[in-house]
Amino acid sequence: MVQASAPGKCILFGEHAVVFGQPAVAVAIDQRMTVSLEKNSEWRIDGMKFISKRHPHVEALKQRLWANGPPLSVRIKGDIPPASGLGSSAALSVAAAGALRCARGRQLIGDDWAEGFSAANPNSVYQGPWENSVGDSILIGNKSVDVDECAILAHAVEAHAQGGRASPLDSSTCSHGGCIVLSDKIESGLDWLYTRRLNDVSWEVHSVELPSDINDVWLVIGNTEVHAPTADQVAKVAKLLKENPDKMKEIETIGIVARRGIDALLSGDMEEVGIAMTENHLLLRNLGVSSPELENLISAAAPSSLGVKLTGAGGGGCMIALTRNPKETSEAIELAGGKTLISRLPCKGLEVEDTNLQIWNPFDN
Repeated sequence: MVQASAPGKCILFGEHAVVFGQPAVAVAIDQRMTVSLEKNSEWRIDGMKFISKRHPHVEALKQRLWANGPPLSVRIKGDIPPASGLGSSAALSVAAAGALRCARGRQLIGDDWAEGFSAANPNSVYQGPWENSVGDSILIGNKSVDVDECAILAHAVEAHAQGGRASPLDSSTCSHGGCIVLSDKIESGLDWLYTRRLNDVSWEVHSVELPSDINDVWLVIGNTEVHAPTADQVAKVAKLLKENPDKMKEIETIGIVARRGIDALLSGDMEEVGIAMTENHLLLRNLGVSSPELENLISAAAPSSLGVKLTGAGGGGCMIALTRNPKETSEAIELAGGKTLISRLPCKGLEVEDTNLQIWNPFDN
């Protein structure tokens, strides 16, 4: 059996403003999705017959990494709530990409890849066709897995599942872990990772090295369990800005607050991080993307927290609280009617179980 797991994510700063060129900041969370693969007589997912329309992410990865490969039994488990804005689909895609690459290995020519996908060589990852060449040697098992490849594959299959639209924020955060910053330009003072391009849109992806001594703070995530489609909230903000151009000041201010939050993260000043989170929430509320359910949980969490805000598109979904008292904060949110998760900072990205098992070599005659 081959097994891989990837974390969920939550957005600390920059929701909605990132659409207008401002930076967005996301962190990986403790909650994860795990994908296990075994060779089988027919394709199955969690014991049920595989139907591609029900599992578009798996189907898209199958096309890119397992075309003409033998049938697999796929097991998926995890503790990331679906449709909550916490990156469950991106975590699934990253974990599945890692597991499939591990299961097929990677062809090499000398020390270079003979096959695969990367920021430097996307290999038509979004639309195809996907070229694979036989090499003179092969990496097998977890040594064949690359986090950038899993991130770009996950972005491609997220775009496939969402009709050609997807930000790389979720896929990069779930693959690399830690803290990721997305912007429309290379941000000074940050570790630039790569450029992502999709449908004439480009993003610069960076990582933030969080200090090692911030182990006294936690994120408590409060779920309203109210579903509010992201597209509806994005359209709502676009309509507001069209009707009230002065509201663009809120968008610009979110960018200023996000950059101040990034500086605070780099220095380990978690009080300032919390202040920036709360300011970001007030600006999002002014854009009309909060909700009574979110405000209820935010008000309950605020007295025991360094900072509180909605996370994701808003209208429902989740809020987050940065706190040194996770038990107290979690209890307050639950008393207000929310469901809670608790996560440390920072959290690991993609992990692939150590194995030398190769399920399939596409170049075997």
